[in-house]
Amino acid sequence: MHLPDGLIPLWQSGIYWILAIITLALYFFKFSKTEEKEKKIVNTAILAAVTVVVSSLSIPSPFGVPMHFFLIPLAVILLGPLTGVTVAFLCFLVQFLFLGMGGITTLGANTVTMGVVLSFSTYIFYKLISSLDEKLGVFSGTFMGIIMATISHVLILLAAGVATVEMLAATLIPFYLFVAVIEGVANVFIISFISKIKPDLLKLDKI
Repeated sequence: MHLPDGLIPLWQSGIYWILAIITLALYFFKFSKTEEKEKKIVNTAILAAVTVVVSSLSIPSPFGVPMHFFLIPLAVILLGPLTGVTVAFLCFLVQFLFLGMGGITTLGANTVTMGVVLSFSTYIFYKLISSLDEKLGVFSGTFMGIIMATISHVLILLAAGVATVEMLAATLIPFYLFVAVIEGVANVFIISFISKIKPDLLKLDKI
């Protein structure tokens, strides 16, 4: 889902950069007000590093296209939506600089889709449904976060005029539906495992 340079008009890229910067600024403002800053920095750095590695791995899929996991929903559930956006931004920046994934002009757009939209969608659905059932909340948050990010990705491509609805509906949507289910199930197991061996991680302040 990484958008490369040259795919989006620069004026549209500028809008996405502004949205990303505003969200990141809000994170740093909230971070400045939180306690246990050192612990928050360490946990965020660890999740960002793991996200870079895991989301860079290509895994074979039934669609014939390599599958990449996001891992951002897990960061959101553990540390909160604004932290999820920050993890996403750091991940995409590192992947662009060292792996050639994505682009610098499109970093804002990638942060909006897989950072802002994915993080807040995950958090909203997780909070709404986990009050009924924790495991269902983890799965629903992960699933809906990825689906909403996919929809925003589709809208960005349509606004840029580089793809058609028919093409995107036949490729991106089925593919990421599959990814959303797989990652949703994986996160249920991961959160269940964390709750047993280190439950204090689930009680951290979320920003």
